[in-house]
Amino acid sequence: MPAGAADWITAISNLAFMIIFLLIFLGFNQKFQVYIWGRNIRARLAILERYAKESREKAEKMFSQAGAEKPKEAMDKLVEYFVIEPVSLEPTDIIRRLEHVLNIREKRFKGVVERFAPKASEVERSIIETAAEISAALNFLYKIVRHYLLFGEKTNNWVLIMQLELIMPQLVKMAETYFKAMDTFIEGKPVGDGLGPLVAYRLIGTGNARSIAEDTVMAEIGFEGRKLIVVKAKGPGSSVGKPGEAVAKIAERLGGDLSMIITVDAALKLEGEETGSIAEGSGAAIGDPGPEKIKIERAAARYNIPLRAIVVKMAMEEAIQEMKEEVVKAADKVVDMIKDIILSETREGDRILIAGIGNTIGIAQ
Repeated sequence: MPAGAADWITAISNLAFMIIFLLIFLGFNQKFQVYIWGRNIRARLAILERYAKESREKAEKMFSQAGAEKPKEAMDKLVEYFVIEPVSLEPTDIIRRLEHVLNIREKRFKGVVERFAPKASEVERSIIETAAEISAALNFLYKIVRHYLLFGEKTNNWVLIMQLELIMPQLVKMAETYFKAMDTFIEGKPVGDGLGPLVAYRLIGTGNARSIAEDTVMAEIGFEGRKLIVVKAKGPGSSVGKPGEAVAKIAERLGGDLSMIITVDAALKLEGEETGSIAEGSGAAIGDPGPEKIKIERAAARYNIPLRAIVVKMAMEEAIQEMKEEVVKAADKVVDMIKDIILSETREGDRILIAGIGNTIGIAQ
């Protein structure tokens, strides 16, 4: 190769190396990476936006079918509704304050639905409320992701954008789960979280249930010389009821004359665990923000009542979507387990309270 050509190649190589070095030194490689991350986030953000819009349209359609003349106005009032948590720096009475705020939110949702769809049945109203809550959750998720993306780009914060890019698959998966769950609730089908109410229903059978608390019923049945008091949310609408309040009322009325309290609920499984696997433990199996759970714990502690828990494992998407066969079979096993616990750990004449915790949509009583 001629010496002149070799010199030119060397010069071009050195120039290219210097340009690349300067680009790296000036941070262009980082800016390019941020551009790629931002593009990927925007693609997934479009999916979140579609879920938010379509879920709202479905909720508005339910309002219209229930006779509402202004479904858009009704959804405007519900989708942007927010709750401010009580002050936690001073923890005194925080549970009572939290319960008060949550009750106001619940009454607000029920009030809006009743106002805009006065002709809807009780079951229809409960499903509309759930659909509105799902739509609100998807709308909030979309807006919060959009906020962090735009804020990261505005401040050129590549770390924030990188973190958002890393968690986007989980966020999209969560949104997809809620989006699919809406159809299940609209169709009135039982969901995985209805495991507890299903167990309660299996125990009650043809027994007569009566109201004990808001959206909550109880029934008394006999079993091998014992008296079983079974509590569940009122079905078949979409409701979780007030199981904690119900348990506290029953314990107080009986003066603590309960040999045992058994709570049954769905629980999130760990990766690798099988759907429908059953675990037994101590404590109150209930996944609420705190007010209902603490009522069960206080009642048990006040009267020194053994507090037992049985949970059935499932993934988050399985909990809020149509109930799987594995969960239905697990419900039968839990009924047998409860009977075995009662026979082995209580005596004839004892009273046992059993609370089936969860959303009772599609499950009667």
